[in-house]
Amino acid sequence: MKTSNLYEPVSLGNFHLKNRIVLAPMTRGRAGSERVPNEVMAEYYHQRSTAGLLITEATVISKQGIGWIDSPGIYTDEMVEGWQKVTSRTKPTDTPIFLQLWHCGRASHSDFHDGELPVSASAIKLNGDQIHTPLGSKSYETPRPLSLDEIKTTVDDYRKAAINAKAAGFSGVEVHSANGYLINQFLDSKTNHREDQYGGSFDNRFRFLKEVLEAVLEAWTPDQVGVRISPNGVFNDMGGDDFREIYLHVVKELDKFNLCYLHIMDGLAFGFHEKGEPMSLAEFRPLYRGNIIGNCGYTKETAEKRIEEGNADLIAFGRPFITNPDLPERFRNNRPLNPAEDMSLWYTPGSEGYTDYAPFDAPSSVKT
Repeated sequence: MKTSNLYEPVSLGNFHLKNRIVLAPMTRGRAGSERVPNEVMAEYYHQRSTAGLLITEATVISKQGIGWIDSPGIYTDEMVEGWQKVTSRTKPTDTPIFLQLWHCGRASHSDFHDGELPVSASAIKLNGDQIHTPLGSKSYETPRPLSLDEIKTTVDDYRKAAINAKAAGFSGVEVHSANGYLINQFLDSKTNHREDQYGGSFDNRFRFLKEVLEAVLEAWTPDQVGVRISPNGVFNDMGGDDFREIYLHVVKELDKFNLCYLHIMDGLAFGFHEKGEPMSLAEFRPLYRGNIIGNCGYTKETAEKRIEEGNADLIAFGRPFITNPDLPERFRNNRPLNPAEDMSLWYTPGSEGYTDYAPFDAPSSVKT
């Protein structure tokens, strides 16, 4: 019987991973109103540390970056201390854990910002469902564009967040440039209508991500930094007619940084804007010499296929990990998975629907 290639060890920068299964970053809303990580979050990541690599939920780099209720931050001493609870629990497992750095940009609301409008590359409103704010569900607002000075300040916020992540004991950081959040808003032509050095040409639209990476690399070596992109995504009302051209350019530029990995959401689980055939990992593989993590809607079988093709080195799993903390062992032993259909407890406080899912062979008194 052929052994699954998901269990082949792999080198990721200077890290030696026990398998090629990655816990994808997933917002879970357990940090409370002060956005300080806690013991239940430490338990959550510890439970899933049989993965080869853990990537945390998106973590805001500043107050301005907030756009989600009870998501964690990394911009105060208290937040650093909170994350230390998480990293101290995962360290004995020998599974590296990366912190995902996040700024929501226009995917936010003035309710999060004392009445001030959210910011973006340009003043283009997110057309979509209502956003959940501390004061209830609201319609999205037209953001204000960041000034040149504010862009510099935001880049510095990423630098400080990267420094804080190191103090919190992380193995590395991932720069979140996907899913319609701030950096993605600079990359895509749909949301970037700027006429200065951050808009127009592909180099200009890439400039903000480049400057953020350069700032993060002041705190971390390249083999401790990853980047996430979503070339096919429409989540948060994204996309552009030139999506293929801009993301081929982005990946060519990222290749120059010799990063730990490039995390590509190549699946279509969040939809696709249908302005041409969706991009595949096979398009990016010849352009990127480092490790590629595939993500979005993968099954065990499709993950194995992508690795066997040589188009991905690792595969990240999201929703299956919510209800199956022992996902790698379930895959290894061909055990059935608990379905991830009930979303009612995905973003609620406490352990229910979060850390109360038992491993396959655990006593039945624990939730399965």
